Amino acid sequence: MAKLGVIGAGSWGTALAILLNENGNEVTLWSHREAEAERIRSTRQISKLPEVTLPEKISVTADLEQAVSDKDALILVVPSNCVRETAGKMSAFVKDGAVVVSASKGIEESTLKTMTDIVDELIPQAQSAVLSGPSHAEEVARSLPTTCVIGAGSEETARYLQKLFMSPVFRVYISSDMLGIELGGALKNVIALAAGIADGMGYGDNAKAAIITRGMVEIARLGMKMGGKLETFSGLTGIGDLIVTCASMHSRNRRAGILLGQGYSMEEAMKEVNMVVEGVYSAKSAMKLSEKYGVELPIIEQVNRILFEGKNPKEAVSNLMLRDSKQENSLIPWEK
Repeated sequence: MAKLGVIGAGSWGTALAILLNENGNEVTLWSHREAEAERIRSTRQISKLPEVTLPEKISVTADLEQAVSDKDALILVVPSNCVRETAGKMSAFVKDGAVVVSASKGIEESTLKTMTDIVDELIPQAQSAVLSGPSHAEEVARSLPTTCVIGAGSEETARYLQKLFMSPVFRVYISSDMLGIELGGALKNVIALAAGIADGMGYGDNAKAAIITRGMVEIARLGMKMGGKLETFSGLTGIGDLIVTCASMHSRNRRAGILLGQGYSMEEAMKEVNMVVEGVYSAKSAMKLSEKYGVELPIIEQVNRILFEGKNPKEAVSNLMLRDSKQENSLIPWEK
């Protein structure tokens, strides 16, 4: 049995806390608000997961020191734009050699660092790792079959975490490509906004399939230029996570995109969804990475224009459809 702290009591953090508890670990769940922590302790209910009851064995606290101190591993599950602040506050309480697993998906806009880059910077005494894959909290919390990937700097750390998370309903693979895993997890949210926009405009299955496949090309093109591996983008944390995020109504990014396609502004859509829409934060970061690495990202560019410039989605689609004609894959040569 390991002593674990789950830092973030949203739907995903709660689902992981339940999973880790069921695997026989001692789990503490941290909320950043005392009122919320008290409500969860008394009702054992999470507002975002109304069908789920939190097991009594899981401790709930708003005291970060209590949640972090003397833990073998910490799972960081706060919104990506809160990771730096939270990691900085955690650092003083993290014991040497502990593992900090990022389950947050995003790229920091001001530095273009991944979430594990931030952990490495602010909690140098810890080993960083990442958990990602097609895994809606609503299904994990209900013990529906799910498969994810853990990335870590060493095989030993990856296998240790694999044993912590693995269960009859939660299958875990391991990988050394932490960068590819994190880029896939962050950028798929932007493509899911695009897929949702197409849904909101009533454009049908053909358009959705095109956005998923060409969106994956953009993610892999940028990710490989940055050092990620093609195999990662072809796997669970690439195409797998992209499919589920673009297709499911559990996806807050897709839901926000649907509203944008129906004429809502970015601010109105985020308010209506009433949850953190990570793709909005990652969209700007993606464009900065596009400029830095000289990689063309036409779908992500149009999503940015819709989000931050108020561009009409119909015009954005027209711009994408009327781009210069191209070969689908330049790596496949003509025989003659």
